[in-house]
Amino acid sequence: MAVMMQAFYWDAPKHENKEHEWWNFVAEKVEDLGRAGFNALWLPPVNKASSNTSMGYDPYDYFDLGDFDQKGGTKTWYGNRAELEALIAKAHAHSIGLYADMVINHNGGADEEEVNPLDGQKRWTKFNPKSGVFPRDYNHFHPSRYERVMIEGENYAGFPHLCHRNPEVYAAMYRYARMLIEELGFDGFRFDYAKGFGAWMIALLAKYQYVKNGKDFEPYVVAEYWSGTEDIDGWLSRVGEFTDSQIAAFDFPLRYKLKDVCDKPSYDLRNLTDGGSVVMKRPRHAATFVDNHDMGDNAIINDKLMAYSFIMVHEGYPCVFWYDYYNNGLARPLTPNGIDALVQAHHKHAGGDSQILHADPDLYIMQRVGWKDDTADQPGLIYVLNNLGDQWSGTQVKTKWANQKFVPIAWDGHDKAWPDARTTDSDGNAEFPAPPRGYAIYVPA
Repeated sequence: MAVMMQAFYWDAPKHENKEHEWWNFVAEKVEDLGRAGFNALWLPPVNKASSNTSMGYDPYDYFDLGDFDQKGGTKTWYGNRAELEALIAKAHAHSIGLYADMVINHNGGADEEEVNPLDGQKRWTKFNPKSGVFPRDYNHFHPSRYERVMIEGENYAGFPHLCHRNPEVYAAMYRYARMLIEELGFDGFRFDYAKGFGAWMIALLAKYQYVKNGKDFEPYVVAEYWSGTEDIDGWLSRVGEFTDSQIAAFDFPLRYKLKDVCDKPSYDLRNLTDGGSVVMKRPRHAATFVDNHDMGDNAIINDKLMAYSFIMVHEGYPCVFWYDYYNNGLARPLTPNGIDALVQAHHKHAGGDSQILHADPDLYIMQRVGWKDDTADQPGLIYVLNNLGDQWSGTQVKTKWANQKFVPIAWDGHDKAWPDARTTDSDGNAEFPAPPRGYAIYVPA
């Protein structure tokens, strides 16, 4: 019942001619995004990195939000603290939450090289940030007297990884997290490269008893654990050993299946039913997405709305990519053929369990059975995904609704014709078609 947007893409300030003004640029979009139904924005890293034109994934000064003249300038690639605070305030005024990108491992832009006496290796680990908060040296990185074991990705891109078992590192990360939630007003965290540090660290930062606006506050937490379903499942179990908070993971396995759906016309849609995704195994812990800033040459090229339609009607917390919504022109407001229509279908109808009604190599049909309580009334839907490139396709399925009229509210494909309304018989049976290489969503009338 919520949709987030990744409110940036790689080098967005440069491509949009908004260098050091990204916070202001996003703020200009907030009102429209609120009307479209977005509930939260995932923002890029807010602190100064190795340069003032860095995307922020090589943090230098965690407590410089664009107000100290260092690493090439005063502002970050996105702006300064006052502009960030103004964006957060405007988003909250339009009922949109904000998630901070937490890069708490690989650091960049060190001021000096030094030798780590534990292994005799020279590394860039001397940091003297102008904020005066969290200066560090080799003791704060791996290998360390607190944890000599080299963890995966310790030398990620040549940037040293922090040793979170050092009490000074541990305390600094808590201070940073508290600043984001309690001072700036963020509503949650997205943890970058979660493979690079222990699951316990995310769990403890999530479990801290934050106080926001005078009340205890529990942030939403999602991690980038870029791996297969079994690895992500194991990681979620490890996180669960430390906290009872709901912590989610981005569903990379589903994303790669959806890329195949979109870019391989002969892809067997039955692969969507095999349980090989986070949303199929742990729907409450799945953040689903289609593309993001890291995909680069692996981005989906064809029929991308097929992928968006899938994540919007199934369980999980769907995330829309800014570049797709704006630059690729997939929002398509005031039409039934774009992301805006899918967002509304998600909010108004995609409630209750998902039940697969039909799956063959070229056709997938699912129903959401509906959900109603004191806060929501989502009557359910029928979703049809058609992999055939040259014709409409559908088949008769048995739904949970008898003698019920259904109307299409969202669809797209390689035919601009509109799908017709459908009515089930006394046993709940009806045929539901979708356009070639497309989808259709039908809801009770």
